[in-house]
Parts: sequence; structure tokens; C-alpha cells
Amino acid sequence: MTPAEPSPAFAYETALQACARGERQALQDIYRQESRYLLGVALRIVRQRQLAEDVVHDAFMAIWTRAASFDAQRGSGRGWIYSVVRNQALNAVRNSGREVSVDEETAEALDAQNSIDAHAQVADAFELNMSLGKLNDCLAQLEPARRNCILYAYVDGCSHGEIAERTQTPLGTVKAWIKRGMGSLKECMA
Repeated sequence: MTPAEPSPAFAYETALQACARGERQALQDIYRQESRYLLGVALRIVRQRQLAEDVVHDAFMAIWTRAASFDAQRGSGRGWIYSVVRNQALNAVRNSGREVSVDEETAEALDAQNSIDAHAQVADAFELNMSLGKLNDCLAQLEPARRNCILYAYVDGCSHGEIAERTQTPLGTVKAWIKRGMGSLKECMA
């Protein structure tokens, strides 16, 4: 048998039970047995090597933490492991579809601003960006509520749901404000 072939004698169910008991060696054994195949599954779904590697990492974390939920009555251990990876990959694809694209200059400006840690005391997130030049001018053209939604998303790293909660605004409205606001910023920055 070559190393590329999975061992037919590998006891997936036993390994998952050992993971549920906190035995790290069992997770390592699963990793050695299946990681390259699981990477292939993730890569076929997400189509980006780095993202696929992240998916497999997250999947192994999920396998470790949720091994106790495996039920041999409902299916094979190997099938369960593959379904965890598949679900992680599909979630990654869904989540990447929710990202808002910005041009490189805007992204760099927002990333630089992320290093400011005093923002928690500032009442209006707009005050954080006074030194960002053209981006500041473009942000100033947006309504304060829309501007703050963008800043919460890209400076504070908040999800749309968290922004809706912070601003006491419906989730759909927050999403629309961010999408339209980013379009306006892109147009202004060009």
C-alpha cells in the first residue's frame, strides 16, 4: 500500500471516541490518515489553496471539539469527518460571498487605522479617521449613520449583526448602507 491510500484497517469510530475523551494522539492519527484527502475536498469547494488549508484546520478543530457528538448509529466515522470538512468549506464559500470588496488604497487605509486602540473611547467612529486624507474626505460625504456602519465593519471588525445591534438598526438596512456606502467610497476614491 502506498502512503497516498487510506488504510482500510483504520478505526475511525474508535479514533473519534478517543478524541471525545481528549486523547490528542487520536486526532493526530486522523490527521495523518486523512488530511491530504480532506484538503482535496476543501480545495474543490473553495478553489483557493490558502483558504482550503484554513478550512481543514478549522475542521480539525471542530472534529476535536465535537467528536462526542459523533453517533455510529447514524453513519460511519470517516463519513462524519468528511461531512465536517465539507460543511466548513461550504460555510467559507458562503461567508466569502458576504464580504464587501474595496479597492487596494481604501483597504490599506482601513487596515492602517485598525492599529489605533484608543477608538473605544471615541463617541463617533468618524473621529478616528481624521488623518486619512482622501479617504477622510470621501467618508465625510456619507451620512453619519452609514459612515459609522462602514467603520464598525472595517475598523472594528464587527459583523453585520453586531453593527445592527450597536446602531439599533434593522440588519437589512445595515447591509444596504454598507454596500451603497462602499460603492460611494470606491467612486470617490477613484
